[in-house]
Amino acid sequence: MKAASVRSRAAMAHAPRIRLLLVDDHPLMRAGLANLLQTEPDFLVVAQADDGEAAIDLYRTHKPDVCLLDVTMHGIDGIETLRRLRHLDPAACVLMLTSSEAPEDIAQSMKAGACGYVTKTVRHEELVKAIHDVHQGRRAVSADVAEHLAAPACSSSLSPREIEVLGLMREGFTNNEIGRLLGISTRTAKAHVAAVIEKLGVGDRTQAVARAFDLGLLRAVPARSVARKGR
Repeated sequence: MKAASVRSRAAMAHAPRIRLLLVDDHPLMRAGLANLLQTEPDFLVVAQADDGEAAIDLYRTHKPDVCLLDVTMHGIDGIETLRRLRHLDPAACVLMLTSSEAPEDIAQSMKAGACGYVTKTVRHEELVKAIHDVHQGRRAVSADVAEHLAAPACSSSLSPREIEVLGLMREGFTNNEIGRLLGISTRTAKAHVAAVIEKLGVGDRTQAVARAFDLGLLRAVPARSVARKGR
């Protein structure tokens, strides 16, 4: 048994290490993660980036085996960075490592080609396993993310028009104002608002907006700077 253990460690020492690219716009988080992963004998951190543009450039240069990518970053966010990496290299192996548990972020990441999605609350050994899993072609998700994936995705049933209406609801526009801004009747605007409330499973406009923020639905919806009549 002891001889077998020695042979196993020797084989690991001679096996190619998994080359990692870390992408996170928090320097302390990124440095701590790098130090943690460098303690693993089969990992090698080859590069670190603090935004999406730098990540793409470093990916071209280093061609890492696995990229660990945050979702929320300044500049282009992690999901758009993921799309660009997959366009650059369709075989890119990207593991999302983020604090976001928003179902919309999870769904968009997986749709964009992420090999896995784990949150920053994950334990060290779970992260190590996730990196090994995606490197070997398996999907890796943390337990909390798996719960979201198993739950019905009510947000995915919102139409583009309903998302647009939701953005105007966030700003407090009335049904009449929403209709005027979108070039539709007040009756149609009211129907869209009612549909949004029903699909999000809430009771009123305020709850709908709060739920939309929780789901990450409003992150990409720009605010409208529109003067209201009579104000």
